[in-house]
Formats: sequence, C-alpha cells, structure tokens
Amino acid sequence: MRSLASALYSLAVAVWVGSLLAIGFIAAPVLFTQLADRSVAGSLAGGMFTVTAWVGLACGTYLILFVLFGKGWRAIQSGVFWIVLLMLALTVAGHFGVQPILTQLQADALPRRVMESALRDRFTTWHGVSSALYLLQSLLGIALVILQERGKGR
Repeated sequence: MRSLASALYSLAVAVWVGSLLAIGFIAAPVLFTQLADRSVAGSLAGGMFTVTAWVGLACGTYLILFVLFGKGWRAIQSGVFWIVLLMLALTVAGHFGVQPILTQLQADALPRRVMESALRDRFTTWHGVSSALYLLQSLLGIALVILQERGKGR
C-alpha cells in the first residue's frame, strides 16, 4: 500500500505542476494569440484556470495528507509540506478570492466588455494580482518538483 501511496504522491505532483505550467504558460497564451476575439479567449482561459484550480485543490490536499500521515507532526519540518501548503493557499486565494472579483467586474460592465468599460483599470489591477499569484504558485511548483522528498514522505 505504501508504494501505491508514493506513486500517487509523484503523480499528484506531476499533474498539479504540469497543469499549472501547461495551462498558464502554453494554452492560455496560445488562445490569446490565435483567437481574434479576446473575450472568447479570456472565457476559455478562465475555464481552464478553474479546472486547474480544482486539480490543485485535490492534488494539494492529497500531498498534505501524504506528508502528514508519513511524518506526523514532523511534517512541519519538511520543506515540501510548506511549499504545498503555500501553493494551496495561493490556489484558494486566487480561485475563491480574486476570481470572483474579476467575474463581478465583468458582470458589472455589461452590456459592454469589461475592457471597454469604466471598470477597465480595476479589472486590469485585479487581473495583475491574479497573474502574480499564479506565477508565484508556478514557481513554487517548480521548486516542489526539484526539492520533493521522494521516498521520504513515510
């Protein structure tokens, strides 16, 4: 059973960090360069970021539990534990904090597109906050891949 749990640990790291990098740094930029309608590109990217957030919540929860069950209270001495916890916190902040603000600004701008409205500056600011959180989460994910304690979780 331990080898299955360890395999799931590695898979969770790969899926979470891989999805962060693939969506944020490959798929979303391609959407904005290939689609003429930036509103459609933004909507599609937003949907992918939502899926990525839920993937992160699931994978991060598993990783935290894996380290806690493997190390007990000694887990708080693990760099992996703190990286995963911070990544989870950034996911929660972005998905449940910043994303609803962006959605509300878009709704408030109707019938215009938010980038063509008086709310453009606020939207741009909050989008920048969201992007910074995502970048930090991605960098932490890269650190997690590099520093993960394979085989030391138990």
